[in-house]
Amino acid sequence: MRISNNITYSDFIRNLGTNASNVHKTLNQLSSLKEVSKSSENPLLISKIMNLTGSINQNATFGSTIKDSISWSKVQDSTLDNVSKSMLRIRSLIQSSANGTNGDDELKANKAEIEEEIEGIVEALNTNYDGRYIFGGTSTTTPPFEIVKEDGEIVGIKYNGTSKDLPREIANGVSVDLLSDGSRLMKETGTESDPENLSTYFNDLLSALRTDDKEALGGKLLEAHDEYANHFVNVRSQIGALYNRLEAASDRNETEKLNLTETLSNKQDIDFVEKYMEFSNQMTAYQSTLAMGTKIMQLTILDYVR
Repeated sequence: MRISNNITYSDFIRNLGTNASNVHKTLNQLSSLKEVSKSSENPLLISKIMNLTGSINQNATFGSTIKDSISWSKVQDSTLDNVSKSMLRIRSLIQSSANGTNGDDELKANKAEIEEEIEGIVEALNTNYDGRYIFGGTSTTTPPFEIVKEDGEIVGIKYNGTSKDLPREIANGVSVDLLSDGSRLMKETGTESDPENLSTYFNDLLSALRTDDKEALGGKLLEAHDEYANHFVNVRSQIGALYNRLEAASDRNETEKLNLTETLSNKQDIDFVEKYMEFSNQMTAYQSTLAMGTKIMQLTILDYVR
């Protein structure tokens, strides 16, 4: 009898410990609202949760990069819109200056306004977003464009940035280049020894205004002006295409974020109602085991008395 009672008592202690452990585990889950709180409970699940958490963090990084790139592109688009308006005004002043009925005073006034518009263009191209110059290439900390003067007269503009765009990773293995290389805006078609670009054009334009060269103003300079103005429009179109791509990437990033978050929640978070019912059943089993244990203890004591 004593051997049988000892076995029964051992089974009781084992069952009581198991039930108590289950109750404690489920109570922790209800308190934390998480399936597991330490790796020893379920190493495989913890590993999956850690991988998902890493993917969510990476997704957030990509999302932040995409958002910043979209804002960057918006500022660039707005900037080139202002430049195009200045170029349109300069064209109007060129046409006015080429008019043979204009006198010296009108030419001087037109020249002064064109110089102001050129300075406005340079100021616009030196726009910065969040402390970074948007058309300086990879050099984002210093103004990329400057007015070049000789004896107080504007003779052109100068680009001091780099000839590289800014790369941005927007997804695993997917990168885009922000069109930050300001040298493309100069539209260089000449050579290093004989340059022909936006700077030389402005110099030729102002020289023609100083000498009242109406033939050049109404002919090759007006034609060249349209080429440079159209070039700004073309670059703006490229930025617009990049903007559309970034918007699509943002939508994909948000979808991935929702999917990852849902998957993590399914693996990590508990169903509170279901878990509470499980806890109630475990408490019932635990209390039943305790009640049964009381009877076993009484029988064991009586067995010794006998």
